[in-house]
Amino acid sequence: MHKYASPKFFYVLAGQLVPWIATITIVLLLAGLYLGLFVAPSDYQQGESYRIMFVHVPAAWMSMFIYVLMAGAGAVALVWNIKLAEIFANSCAPIGASFTFLALATGSLWGKPMWGTWWAWDARLTSELILFFLYIGYMALQASIDDPRRAARAAAILALVGVVNIPVIHFSVEWWNTLHQPASLGKVGTPSIHPSMLAPLLLMAFAFKTFFAGTVLLRMRNEILERERHTTWVTEMLESKP
Repeated sequence: MHKYASPKFFYVLAGQLVPWIATITIVLLLAGLYLGLFVAPSDYQQGESYRIMFVHVPAAWMSMFIYVLMAGAGAVALVWNIKLAEIFANSCAPIGASFTFLALATGSLWGKPMWGTWWAWDARLTSELILFFLYIGYMALQASIDDPRRAARAAAILALVGVVNIPVIHFSVEWWNTLHQPASLGKVGTPSIHPSMLAPLLLMAFAFKTFFAGTVLLRMRNEILERERHTTWVTEMLESKP
């Protein structure tokens, strides 16, 4: 399996996996949206507006999950100088920023009818906004340095510094008195979300994860071609195509 740490072999493997991952994503997404929008009952307090959580909550989870993966890959690249880890971290950033923006936008849409305002400087909202700026800063720093290896190392250090924001986002509703509602899934034995609502929420969460997996593989394939464009294997591959 270690051979797949080579960009050449990973490029081929990623190309084989993407169609399967895309199919799984479509199935999960359609099932999650159908159950969430048409099968799950209305909330007794929030009415129909709560259904935005089937997009908002998985997007917020993904925003943190991807950042942790990005920082971890950056650490691996710094310690072992693995090129594929750099490529993975670089490919994660735009996807993570998109999920973070989606979480902020859908949270704003939900906050207007629930809180009476589009935005509040709530601890969780503010720390999520900081996460969005960290993603933007990561990409800006990377783009400002011409050498891809140096850019990846500098961006990895920024990602590792910024990872301290992740537990702040997660525990903000417990550490401070915030407007944001507390976690609904972390209560062992006494879940505060009905199974009819939990099922589509988990389906959407898995759909977002598989979407991320497929998208990051596509981005990695593109960056591999960009970085390896002068190598023999890329030249031979391009020449063999009609």
